[in-house]
Parts: sequence; C-alpha cells; structure tokens
Amino acid sequence: MPGTHHSKFGPWGNFWATMTLLGLAVHAAQKAHVSGEAADTSINHSLTMLQRLRELQQLGNDSDTVLRVQATGTDEVHIFHTHRLLLGLQSEVFQGLLHNQSEVTLQEPRDCAAVFDKFIRYLYCGELSLLMSQAIPLHRLASKYGVTSLQQGIAEYMKSHLAGEMGGPGPAVGWYHYAARTGNEDLRESCLQFLAWNLSAVVGSSEWGEVTPELLAQLLDRSDLVLQDELELFQALEVWLGRARPPTPVAEQALRAIRYPMIPPAQLFQLQAQSPALARHGEAVGDLLLQAYQFHSASPLHYAKFFDVNGSAFLPRNYLSPAWGALWVISNPARDDRSTSFQTQLGPSGHDAGRRVTWNVLFSPRWLPISLRPVYADTAGAALPAARPEDGRPRLVVTPASISGDAAGVSFQKTVLVGARQQGRLLIRHAYSFHQSSDESGDFLAHTDLQRRNSEYLVENALHLHLIIKPIYHSLIRTHK
Repeated sequence: MPGTHHSKFGPWGNFWATMTLLGLAVHAAQKAHVSGEAADTSINHSLTMLQRLRELQQLGNDSDTVLRVQATGTDEVHIFHTHRLLLGLQSEVFQGLLHNQSEVTLQEPRDCAAVFDKFIRYLYCGELSLLMSQAIPLHRLASKYGVTSLQQGIAEYMKSHLAGEMGGPGPAVGWYHYAARTGNEDLRESCLQFLAWNLSAVVGSSEWGEVTPELLAQLLDRSDLVLQDELELFQALEVWLGRARPPTPVAEQALRAIRYPMIPPAQLFQLQAQSPALARHGEAVGDLLLQAYQFHSASPLHYAKFFDVNGSAFLPRNYLSPAWGALWVISNPARDDRSTSFQTQLGPSGHDAGRRVTWNVLFSPRWLPISLRPVYADTAGAALPAARPEDGRPRLVVTPASISGDAAGVSFQKTVLVGARQQGRLLIRHAYSFHQSSDESGDFLAHTDLQRRNSEYLVENALHLHLIIKPIYHSLIRTHK
C-alpha cells in the first residue's frame, strides 16, 4: 500500500474531512410548514462517505499506525497504513494492540495473510467481496480480532453456499470440519444437515474422500440420510474404506452402522460373495447379517415375538427408491389444487416384498386447516370462523387409499423432500415428516411465497417434491434424528 500522504489541510486534514461527511450522512429530519402540511427531508451522504473511507484505506492518507502482516513461515510481509481510531471502533483487540503503538507486526497463516487486505477493507467500509475459498481465512481473522459482525456475516454466507460452485465439489465437508474445530455449533449442524439430505451428490464427488471417521460416524447414525437405498450407502462406505484405510476398529464400527435388514436378501448374498470390505471384516458383522436374513424370512409380527425390533437397524432412512416413494413435480404450484397417487411396499421385510399400499396426495397452495374446514352436519348453515393470515399457506395431505390387515404391527412415517436448484444442481432444501396419526405436516412450506416466480423453492416455476413412506414398527417409539 502507498505510504502516508498529507493533504493541503495539514496532518489529519483528509481524515477529519471524512469524519465531517460521516456526520452529514446521519438522516436529518427537517419540518417545513407550507400550506399547513409538514414535509420530511432526508439528507443522506452515506455513499459519498463510504467512497471517502475507501480512499482513506487505499491511500493511507494521514495514517497514524503501520500494520506489518507477515505470512507464517515465509519472508512475505504485507504493509498497511491504517488509522488507530477506525480499527479500534471495530475491534477491541486492535484497540489494545495499537495503544501507544505506531507500528505492529502481526504473524498470520499464509491463507489469512493473503486476504488481510479484504479484512482491513471491512473494518473501514463494513463491506467486502469474497470467494468461497476465502471464507475460512476471513472467518478466522474476524474471530481472532473479535469482529463479531463479520464473523456472523461469513457464517451466514457459508450456510447459504454449501452447494459449492457450478460443476465443482462443494465445501460442506471442509466447512463442517472447520466448524467442529472452532466450536461453531450452528454452522456445524447446517453442514451436517446439508450432507445428510444430499449424501448421494457428496459420495460421488471428491468431497467424500475428505470425510473424517468422526463425520462418517455422525452421518451413519442418522435416519434422515437421503439415498437411493441402503445398498448405495454400503457401496459408498466401501469406497471410503478403500481410500481412507482406517484402523480395523474404525472400519468395523462403520460397517456395523449399516442397516442390513433394509437390504433385500439377494443383494446381501451378492455382498457376502463380492464385497472386499466384508471379505476383510466379515466376522465383525456376522451377527448383523444373520439378523437380517432372519428378519427377511418371517413376518415382522412373528419376528418381533423372538427378537427385539426396537433399534435403528429396523428403521428405514429416506430412500428414493420407487419401492418407498415417488417424485412429484408440480408446475405453477400457486395456481390451483393438485392430486396424485402412488404405491409403496408394505414393509422392508422380504415377507412383505409383494404387498403394496396405495397413497393419495392432495396439494393446495391455499389449504384451510381442519379447524376451519366446513362441517356438513347440524352446523351446515353456520358461518365459518374468520380465516387467519397464516391459513393461506401451502398444504400437503397424504392418506392411504386402504390398508389391509397385513399392516398390523406397522405404522408409517411420511416424509416430503423439497428440492431446489443451487449452483446448477437440484438439491434437497427442506424435509418435512409426519406420522400415520396425522394426514399433513403443520409446518409444510409455512414461510414460502409460491406466487414469486423467483422463489427459492421453485425450479423453473415448478415445485419439486419427493414423497417417501417409511414403515416403522410399533415398538419403535423414539426414532434417531
């Protein structure tokens, strides 16, 4: 950066001129009584002030402090001519560092030193532009120097850019690890949720090779993973094991997290015959494979008489396979009511492979809740309660056409996945779940405006839904997340 420059007004002339503009940028309300009417006039020079501050930062006019930023492990030094007052206003850490100091040397990692100019720009102007690769170093600088507003802003940026760049791998895995190291629980959970709902996209990219054993264990434990089926998860795990080559206890623990009863017997036989992971660690999961074969050989009710089914192994994840649901694309969803129907397998047991349940679905962009629907009985002529503002939100109702006695011992959780296009890819943005006792989800698209063609929930003016039915045994009262 250029050295210190002095204006014709003498030392600090440009600086105090800028501060004067800062005062003029405050909105001033002036009351003028003309013809008995009051008029408000707003004087706003904020854009001019920001431009002056940019120039002050870029030229270093009348600076009183020099920051020497050295990239750790190198001779590379970046020099910044700054103003103690402005840095101290944004950061108490800088206020302490620069107290009675005219020159300070800062040691920063190379990636942080490379973006230190953007960091300084934010301290002067309250704005910056960044690339995804710069999010972590800028967040580290904001955290180190206590610039809370920048910390929060970058964290929000990261949560909204988990899909990555067009055609490239996403940053969710790397950002998860960073959030876990720094204790940013909100960002960590956002990354974990994104990975769970879009795991199929992740396992097919280079991101999958960056997953740590800790993150893998977090994912394998979840019941809200969105995958084609459990076999896809097993195959993805086998790829991870081949790349990571973890210690035997880690590999065996991961293999035991696969829900083998959710894999049909024919596929289980094939895995036992051909899987390198099972050839190496077969003994560690032998009891789980036997459990799966026993489960598929009997009706769920009969199996439950002898074995405990109250475990995650018998709880389906969010499978996209046609056996468990259907894709429904609704064009112009704000226009009128729509309906569809689809069939799912009664349950994951091989005993139920040939049994089907038919489901009817009704979508409405403005659906009244049960409490406000007409009652055609003695109160047929009674006036309906006044509708509330929130009653105009979209509604989705999923009901079985009929359920036979074969369904005894099984209840159904209904899950609706909502897709959105991010960076050219169709990804899952939201998931809504409700059980058999309820026909609809009370919070389905509760804060969505489907009237806007550029709504973040629409893809080319269409609503992309995937309806999933998850058979759950009655003894499974509490489910894993």
